[in-house]
Amino acid sequence: MSNKSDSAPSRLQVPSPQAVGSGLKSPGLLSPGGRGPPSALTTPSFFHTPPGNNRLPSSIPSKNPLALRLYKVLGANYSDASTREALETLSSFYAPGATASGSGAVESILGAPVVKEPDRLAGEEEEEEEEPTELWGTEYARKARRKQSEMEQPVDGELALRARKGLRRDIETKLAESSRKFLTAFAEVDKKLDILQVHVAEMQTRCDEAQSKLQATNESCKHLLERAEGLRVQRQATGARQSIITLFLSRFTLTEEETQAVASRDVPVGPQVFAAMDRIEKIRNDCRVLMSGEEGQTKAGLDIMSLTASLLDQAYQKLARWTAFEFRQMGKDASFDVAPVMQEAVLRLRQRPEHLHESLKILTEVRQTTLLASFMEALTRGGPGGLPRPIELHAHDPTRYVGDMLAWVHQTMAGEREYLESLFGIKGDNRMVGSVRQTRGTEEEEYVAKLMDGNLEKLCMPLRVRVLQTVKSQEGSITSYKIANLLQFYLLTVSRTVGEEALLSQTLKDITDAAYQVFFDTIDAQGRSLLRFLHPPDSDLSPPLALRDSSQVLREIMAVYDSSLLGDEDPTEREAAFAQILEAAVDPAMEMCKRMSELKDGMSSWDKAIFLINCTTYMQNMLQTYSFTSAHVTLLQKDVDRHVRTLVTEHSAYFLKESGLEPIVQAMDSKPIDTPLSRLPSASSQALTAALTQFDSFLSTLDPSSSPRLALLSVPRLASSIHTDALHQIGRVYGRICDQVRKPENKYEFAGTLLGSRRPFGDMRVLWQILGVDVEDGQY
Repeated sequence: MSNKSDSAPSRLQVPSPQAVGSGLKSPGLLSPGGRGPPSALTTPSFFHTPPGNNRLPSSIPSKNPLALRLYKVLGANYSDASTREALETLSSFYAPGATASGSGAVESILGAPVVKEPDRLAGEEEEEEEEPTELWGTEYARKARRKQSEMEQPVDGELALRARKGLRRDIETKLAESSRKFLTAFAEVDKKLDILQVHVAEMQTRCDEAQSKLQATNESCKHLLERAEGLRVQRQATGARQSIITLFLSRFTLTEEETQAVASRDVPVGPQVFAAMDRIEKIRNDCRVLMSGEEGQTKAGLDIMSLTASLLDQAYQKLARWTAFEFRQMGKDASFDVAPVMQEAVLRLRQRPEHLHESLKILTEVRQTTLLASFMEALTRGGPGGLPRPIELHAHDPTRYVGDMLAWVHQTMAGEREYLESLFGIKGDNRMVGSVRQTRGTEEEEYVAKLMDGNLEKLCMPLRVRVLQTVKSQEGSITSYKIANLLQFYLLTVSRTVGEEALLSQTLKDITDAAYQVFFDTIDAQGRSLLRFLHPPDSDLSPPLALRDSSQVLREIMAVYDSSLLGDEDPTEREAAFAQILEAAVDPAMEMCKRMSELKDGMSSWDKAIFLINCTTYMQNMLQTYSFTSAHVTLLQKDVDRHVRTLVTEHSAYFLKESGLEPIVQAMDSKPIDTPLSRLPSASSQALTAALTQFDSFLSTLDPSSSPRLALLSVPRLASSIHTDALHQIGRVYGRICDQVRKPENKYEFAGTLLGSRRPFGDMRVLWQILGVDVEDGQY
């Protein structure tokens, strides 16, 4: 056969759904291995189709059913995915593994039994083959049985045949089996439903019986229920009245514990007592609101107000007794803290000033005694264990002795202030140490100020006696001023703390005034001693030793005063506060220098001026160190300027005489108006020539920077200034002479020749250069 004829049998191996459903019985048409004679349709010429043409030949007989079936099977399109999937699923229903070997029935994939019906061909083979006999031998019989079991295995064609024959039957059998299972299950359900219906009917009967009994009971208990309803309404009304009465009593009466807290001494003062007092106040406020209504003052309201007033008075008396006792106990200690209970008690007693004043009076008495004892102990015994040492051990050092006493008082005052502020609940204002305390003028501040004044009252007398004794025993002005300045500082500090009207402030003010009086008496005594022992100036005209000593004392006093300043004072106030001291110390010293300059016989005004300038500048330089002496420095500068002008005048006159220009100047000053200058003998041309020649020589020997006559001045700056001013005046005189010579009315012949014959040749610019003086153009 050709290749075209071989392709037809291979297509027939897979049966189509139409072939399976049609019930064809000829296996030869589907399987090339069938034993039946081949049909005309299975010949190669029948299945031959030209290449590229998938359609079957049109010469197939249209009335042959088998041919139409085959044509339909062969013409089916197996490339469709759904068709191929359906065929594969159907073929898996009758797979070889799904058959039962060695039995006459086969289980289909649907679970229904399939009766094995051997086909005709198999029957013919069984007829042809004979069962082997025992004569063939055991081996041959085993081989025969093996062959027979192999032949009994179904092949693809048999499976397809079985599928065509039993598919509908298998499906119907499976459906019938499933229906039987459903019927069995529903029969059981129906039986259970019958039982449930019986139970429901029984329950309905019982409910009807209960309903009838309940109706009968309601009818018989109707009167009882009405009575119970009436009693319930009465109970609600009674309960409402009871709750109102209970609420009224709880709002307007005290409990037994609250009454005991207020009236009993066994309950200590604390939160329980304060809570009871708050409760009483609330009751009284509510009662006032109640009596302000339309009904007015009722008997119950008046009774409540009377009872609560009595209880409140008992509570305040209890607080007063407790605070007085606590004040006596706390007064035994020099320092202590205030408990919150005490703060609350004092705060509440402020509502009863009479009770508070009695308690504070006791506190003041106890604190006075305690502070006085502590002060005397600090003076004589010192601190615990001897440290710090007793203050009176330093009595040999007046400044430290007074400073230690004032420091102890100030520390005690600060502690008292802190305690009283804590007692009255005054919060700190974040004030820096030493800064001014801002008083708010509140009631608490008034209490604190009054108590501070009373607590520190007994410290004033021993402090006054010891400080005044120390101050009056001093002879040195520096120590006296240190003590006075120390007292002034503590006076300012104490006044800012307890007020200027406090007894301690008044005591410190009296002591400070006394200390300053002693200091000024000492300064006056020193000034008088300066004027009492005078001697002529030294040959070098330097400041005298007495002036240097008094200036050193004044320098130390100024240092003490500067260290005592707080920094917030006004500059004018600082100068005014120290002006009296400067007058008392500086004026006698300057008067001493003036008198000393007049003691030396034959002392020229030049030497006097230099001596006074040296003394004044020495004092001035010493005062310029501090800013609060600026006013007095200005006064001293005026004296220096006056003496400097004297030196400039004398130095200019000296230069005028040495330069030879003095006769010319005198002639110009004394010349009659109508007389030419050249006609005067002292100003003639010959005299002028001689004067200019001498002036030329003077310029040759002149030192433009300094003069030996000014070497005794202690301030080189002033010497240079005086010398320069004198040179200025000499230059102006020469310029004046040149102007007079050039004037025609003075009738100088050859004026230019006269002036140009000697330096500076009548040129002022040349003269200024020689003198080393800077002068603007157009000025002499």
